[in-house]
Formats: sequence, C-alpha cells, structure tokens
Amino acid sequence: MAQVTLNNVRKVYPSGFEAVKGLSLDISDGEFLVLVGPSGCGKSTTLRLVAGLEELSSGTISIGGRVVNDVHPKDRDIAMVFQNYALYPHMSVYKNMAFALKLRGVPKADIDRRVGGAARTLGIEDLLDRKPRQLSGGQRQRVAVGRAIVREPKAFLFDEPLSNLDAKLRVTTRAELKALHMRLKTTTIYVTHDQEEAMTLGDRIVVMSKGLIQQAGTPLEVYRRPLNRFVAGFVGMPPMNFLEGTIAQDGGALWFVEGSADADGRAYRVRLPGARSQALATHAGKPIVMGLRPQMLREVTAPTPSAWRLPVRVVEPLGDAMDVSCSTPKHAHLVARVPAHSGLTGGQTALFEPDADAAHFFEPGEFGVSLADPS
Repeated sequence: MAQVTLNNVRKVYPSGFEAVKGLSLDISDGEFLVLVGPSGCGKSTTLRLVAGLEELSSGTISIGGRVVNDVHPKDRDIAMVFQNYALYPHMSVYKNMAFALKLRGVPKADIDRRVGGAARTLGIEDLLDRKPRQLSGGQRQRVAVGRAIVREPKAFLFDEPLSNLDAKLRVTTRAELKALHMRLKTTTIYVTHDQEEAMTLGDRIVVMSKGLIQQAGTPLEVYRRPLNRFVAGFVGMPPMNFLEGTIAQDGGALWFVEGSADADGRAYRVRLPGARSQALATHAGKPIVMGLRPQMLREVTAPTPSAWRLPVRVVEPLGDAMDVSCSTPKHAHLVARVPAHSGLTGGQTALFEPDADAAHFFEPGEFGVSLADPS
C-alpha cells in the first residue's frame, strides 16, 4: 500500500488543449478514491498520468513517497484495470493472471499461490482453464481484477471497469469491488462517469470538470453540501432542479421569486425561513439560482402560501416511487419524486411545495458558488 500525491499536475497536448489544469490531490494509504465527472473532464487523463501512460507537462506525481515523473510504467508498482479488460485471447484465465508474474521471474510456486488466492477471492477458481471467449462480461472483468491483484501492487488504478456490463451485473460487481477493497486495503484510484457508482464505491469522491477539481469530499459531504452549481447538478439522481429568480422582500419576509405565474396568475415563489433569510439577506434584489432535489418538491393536497400549481407532463413509475415531470412558464423541465401511491398522471395539474429548508442557493452561471447551505 502507498500514499499517492499529485502536486500541481498539468497535461497539455501538442494541439494546445489543456486536459488537466494544475491538479493537486493527496490520496491516503489504503483509501478508495473515485474521480468522477462528464466525458472530457480530465479524469481518465489524470489516471493515465499516474500510471505513466501519459507524459506530464508539469508538476509531480509521487507513489509511496517516491517521485515517479520519469519512472517507466512497469516500474511504478501499480496495477491498472481497463474498461475493455485487455485479456490475451489465446491464453487461459490462469495464464492471463500469471503472465506479469512470469515476466518478473517469480517462482512458479509463488505464482500458483498468488493466482489461486486471487481466484478464490473473486470466485473464479473453476474458470482457470477457460479462455476469455468462454467467459461472460462479468467473469472477464473479475479475471482482469484478479490479474491486477496477483501483482500485489502499491496501488490499483481502475479506468471505468464496469461500463461494459449490463445494469444488474454492474450493481453486483460494484459490491464485489467494494468488498474486495475492504479485505485488501490497497490504495485505489477509480475513474467513472457514473455518479451513482462513485457515491457507492468511494471513501472519497473528486468531482471534475474542464480539467479542474470542482469538489473533493466524502460522498455524503458532496451530496449534502455541493460547493457550486455544477457539483449540485452532477451528483444526485434524478439531477437537482435549478430555478433562476431573485430574492425579494415582502411583508417583512424574504421570498425566492421565480419570475412567472400559473394559469390563475399566482406567482411561483417560496418564503424563506428565518435561518435562510439571514444568510441570503445581502442578495435581496439580485439574480440567484435555487436548487431543489426532486425529493424536496413535495406533492400537497391543500394550497399553502408557498405551494405551486404545476402542469404534469410525464409520470415515470419506479416501483416504490414515481418521477413526475412538470414545468413552469419560465422553466420547462422540473422533476418531483413522489410516493408510488400518488394518483398523478400526465395531463393533470397538481400542487407541489418546495422545501425551503432543504433548498440550495447559488450564484448564477454554470459554476455559480453555493451561497447558503441547507439546514
């Protein structure tokens, strides 16, 4: 096991495109860290820089206290698992797992011990004589992980290893990977574009966009207290609703005013409770963005001062809940998650009350910073 440290790491390609922009990150010994973000955010490039598959433009990378900028990938004492498994098709599972050890000149008895131990850990003991073409996608993925385990590296690097699996198998394999890490306690850097995968796997997640770290923290920290609008919209499923409006004073209270009205002329607005009012008082009269997770847009049966009458466009049953797609004249797409026993259907109108205590507020713009944490 080893600590991995990235200090002001940059990657600029000959075309001038800067894929990673001054990234600094400390990954603790034994930590499972997940790099997550949309395509093109720089997460895979960062992983490849750690692996030595890409050359640094500037900055330093250390593994186990040793700077590895000029160290060949094979000498960095890391093991990488790729999206496409990268198994040798003409070799058996045993030979695939043993290949790197044979190249190192590891004695056969040690190879047998390591391969057997990894196979037992991953539940693939009965597959050792098969060729990759005889395996399912999930079995191939476990072989690829096993090939990494037998090397007993200082760190594991995973580059979107589950993206080729079907939805059910992804969930199963995800649980296996987490259980495996709990047993091995090997430092792990894992790259994915799937925020749900990041939330369930990582001890800590790092949300990236445009080559920069937008936020790093435990999954619950990032979910509950996103630092900016990008993080808030990326982490959480369904994504957070964003409503642009202003903070206005009325009758001695502060209100978020969305700026449009329903068919009966009632304005879409929300009264802010005392604690939120104090935090947002300095933004009165200024543009602001309110963020509401779908669970915080609650269906109500009777009108209240903050209840909104919204047209229902589409209802998506999920078993124990339903996602209700609705809109205002100003915001065409809002999602509310309501109990499954709700009788809502498309074409109706319904009353929804935003939970002002749980709402997030941001400055305008794609990366507008958070202004007041919810209670």
